[in-house]
Amino acid sequence: MKIVFLDAATMGDVSFAPIEQLGELVCYDRSTPEEALERVGDCEVMIINKVKVTPELIDAAPKLRLICEAATGVNNIDLAYAAQKGIPVRNAVGYSTDSVVQATFMHILSLVGNAPYFDNVVKSGDYSASGLFTDVSVNWWELAGKTIGIIGLGNIGSRVAKVAEAFGMKVCYYSTSGTSHCKDYPSLPLDELMATSDVISIHAPLNERTDGLIGERELQLMKKSAFIVNMGRGGIVSEAALAKAIDEELIAGAALDVFVTEPLQQDNPLLHTRHPERLRLAPHVAWASAQARTRLTAIIAENIRTELSAK
Repeated sequence: MKIVFLDAATMGDVSFAPIEQLGELVCYDRSTPEEALERVGDCEVMIINKVKVTPELIDAAPKLRLICEAATGVNNIDLAYAAQKGIPVRNAVGYSTDSVVQATFMHILSLVGNAPYFDNVVKSGDYSASGLFTDVSVNWWELAGKTIGIIGLGNIGSRVAKVAEAFGMKVCYYSTSGTSHCKDYPSLPLDELMATSDVISIHAPLNERTDGLIGERELQLMKKSAFIVNMGRGGIVSEAALAKAIDEELIAGAALDVFVTEPLQQDNPLLHTRHPERLRLAPHVAWASAQARTRLTAIIAENIRTELSAK
């Protein structure tokens, strides 16, 4: 059995041994759409992370028996066409929960704690020259007693809620599906959540209900002291509207791990704000702790083993 991974570089230095035990694994660091068409001709299993699986790519692989998504989201795959061709699609669920939750609070704590400022004031020599044992010229605030509004209370959002409670935060959420399945926390309309939360944390998939969910109007509803963190998908928050909100100091700050176009383009307005100190930007890495990538590889291998052994 030939297994082709079209963008294996997205996995870093993780061992593919669990997959290699199942067949001949051929890895390509990255593949353009044209290269992908040439590389899947004789494969039975296609593994992709962000490569777009179009009808043309599926048709270019006449022996294809299984598509494995090396992630949870499958919005890069034409699911309807795969189903029409009788080719199952298997994603990976739950592998990155701990990783994303930890990265979420890394950004939240950095924002509310003004971490870059305090780091720089020591390294720059300003602290040494100040003559004071402390620097209280820039405020930071505690999470205890503040409200976190979570958009998307799935596996990751639920864990974020639990950690937030451990910090003494009040939790509310907005259901992007329209079904308020969790009774542990109040479910609010989006406008109310935006207006009342001190921290807004996004953990939703990108679909027809969430694409463009947070735009200029929604950001204007936020408190000027509030922060927004997007760990879901880039298209959920308008980047132009967010850059404008940062420029105009309508909100206290934001952190993003995901972008509409990845990698982030140099002309993106988020890279040209007047207040870069209010932003934390990361290269879509919240999912990718060393442990998470090891778990992901094991899940992909199990998906291949389970699906193809059943046929």
